Amino acid sequence: MHRLLRTPEAASGRTQSDQFRPRAVEADVVLHRQNWNIRTSRGDQMSIPFLDLQPSYRELQVELDAAFRRVMESGWFILGEEVDAFERAFAEYCDAKYCIGVGSGLDALILILRGYGIGPGDEVIVPANTYIATWLAVSYVGAKPVPVEPSAATYNIDPKRIKHALTRKTRAVIAVHLYGQTAEMEHIVEFARRYQLRVIEDAAQAHGAAYNGKRAGALADAAGFSFYPTKNLGAFGDGGAVLTSDNDLADRVRVLRNYGSRTKYYSEIKGVNSRLDALQAAFLRVKLKLLDEWNDRRRAVAQQYLEGLSGVADLRLPIVAAGADPVWHLFVIRYPHRSKLQHRLNKAGIGTLIHYPIPPHLSKAYADAGFKRGDFPIAEELAQTTLSLPIGPHLDAADATRTINAVRRFAR
Repeated sequence: MHRLLRTPEAASGRTQSDQFRPRAVEADVVLHRQNWNIRTSRGDQMSIPFLDLQPSYRELQVELDAAFRRVMESGWFILGEEVDAFERAFAEYCDAKYCIGVGSGLDALILILRGYGIGPGDEVIVPANTYIATWLAVSYVGAKPVPVEPSAATYNIDPKRIKHALTRKTRAVIAVHLYGQTAEMEHIVEFARRYQLRVIEDAAQAHGAAYNGKRAGALADAAGFSFYPTKNLGAFGDGGAVLTSDNDLADRVRVLRNYGSRTKYYSEIKGVNSRLDALQAAFLRVKLKLLDEWNDRRRAVAQQYLEGLSGVADLRLPIVAAGADPVWHLFVIRYPHRSKLQHRLNKAGIGTLIHYPIPPHLSKAYADAGFKRGDFPIAEELAQTTLSLPIGPHLDAADATRTINAVRRFAR
């Protein structure tokens, strides 16, 4: 599938899929498959994977296999009724008017920005603490990402600091619902409306999360979702969606995702090829039925961690902001001796990951932006101290207890 932008590297023989796929994510998948998703005996203990994807298939095997056969027998694999049906179901779930299935979460953000006409000469306020895809979306449309520090308590963008990033070139704010907790949207939207800015949710980690009773996907002008396999609502490959109640934006994104055309071979604008395929849509519709239940299981694990790890010296637990109802895509602690703790947990058979070891402003990708170490100290401290513990809908209470005991034992 053609990606959204063609770069000079593409001409050298590297595919755009190669360029756009983060190497660290590839490494995570390999580690999941080779080490952490295979439960092995260690004496009288069992290893605890960071996230095991196999049980989700086993729980829904009959329905998923039936969806696979239905699509294969239909002979229709791009867009079509399967995608339409999922789009209707997910829009209804999020209480948005429209859902437009696209190729990935990154594509979703890019298409929203393009749909709003944001591009060269414009600025978009973004969190300093986020996965780099948030920044990349802004860069790919030719605009400038302007970072804002997070709250050290919630890890999300600090609404009180956004005003300091505002300039005459600012067109939008991207609020990331990091780790499955919504940003403080009431304050962000209020600020944006005052200055006539668009607000875009990066909801890649927030399927089913809510703020003041409203679900992610319906908290701003538009939202970009990812269906990467590890997400709370994950496909069996890449996928994404744009959620909005803006009629004009929805129409423009539909055209943009399909070569700029409504009718085959008749392109109205310079579009791209970024479409959720029928097979993934069929799988996602099956999994959507269990999303709330699976999120509740994550909440139970998170509550177990919050209670079991309370009072551990120097260990900081995540804090839930007022009005937020997180879905705990990740459970991220902070510890000053992170490397030592991670090493000890991994040796004990407990999988962990770091989300994320390098803040975007210090990455090589943004070396030309002029940022330096110390520009965003809160984001930098989070990158040095955060550690993600195992969590998922199939992590049982016994494994959570073992993880808690290990953290308490090693974090001394």
